[in-house]
Amino acid sequence: MLVIGSRGSQLALWQANYIKHRLEGRGVPCAIEIIHTRGDKILDVPLAKVGGKGLFTKEIEDALLDGRIDLAVHSLKDLPTELPHGLVVAAIPERADPLDAIIGGKLRTLRAGAVVGTSSLRRIAQLHRLRPDLDLRNIRGNIDTRIGKVEKGEYDAIVLAAAGLRRLGWGDIIAESFQPYNMLPAVGQGALAIETLASGKGYEHAQVLDHPWTRFAVTAERTMLGELGGGCQVPIGAFAHLENTELFLTGGVFSPDGANMIRYTAAGECIKPGELGRNVAKVLLERGAGAILQAVYDPLGDNIPPVAAP
Repeated sequence: MLVIGSRGSQLALWQANYIKHRLEGRGVPCAIEIIHTRGDKILDVPLAKVGGKGLFTKEIEDALLDGRIDLAVHSLKDLPTELPHGLVVAAIPERADPLDAIIGGKLRTLRAGAVVGTSSLRRIAQLHRLRPDLDLRNIRGNIDTRIGKVEKGEYDAIVLAAAGLRRLGWGDIIAESFQPYNMLPAVGQGALAIETLASGKGYEHAQVLDHPWTRFAVTAERTMLGELGGGCQVPIGAFAHLENTELFLTGGVFSPDGANMIRYTAAGECIKPGELGRNVAKVLLERGAGAILQAVYDPLGDNIPPVAAP
């Protein structure tokens, strides 16, 4: 029996059950253990003010290291680029929709001063550039809770990941999806990560679910993020996609007010995603991304050292 660790939200449990069903389809019996993380306990605090890495993963990783669970299922965008010693990402299944989406109305048709909710500095920065006349406010909680606030009129619209909506059967309420040239998604958005010990039954069974083409793309994105020293709460976006055997990566760094944006796109061999990620990060830093990020890290109190151009 494999024990799968998961957060307790509706979306997290959907993701854990998805992996459970895929493994059981291969004859591997599984059970799910719910683990509450620090991020689940402070839902009334904006993510930008919480800071810190591993906000939604540390307690689950502790359970892996303690042997209480055999594998963990994460939204890849929540997983830090540096894992605790002894843990690995054993599998990254095929990526779902990587885009951001808005519900409540299309962005261009919202009235001036409309209240739009999101908990992401990355989204806030890009929304400021697209519609500087909107009233952008923090919103956290489970997806159904956030949707309910739109239905009650507390918010005119909210922006969140399309993949979560589609996975929970709410794809039909998406008013609009943002293409990467308008809004770069979060690193790894739409992909799942199966984290395990570096060896053992969890690792062996999880490996069969790995999707190499997805791994190439998200490895480029995560390498870029790691080189920039960023986490999931800072305004960094990325989108990698394959065209035949060529891998394209666009990375972006934004000031939270949207005033400054640095974007860069490059291409490379799909079998060298790390090299591509490092190259894109290098150019972003050369163009001033380090100064933008340091201005964000200081008030967040992440204790992250300054990021300097090479």
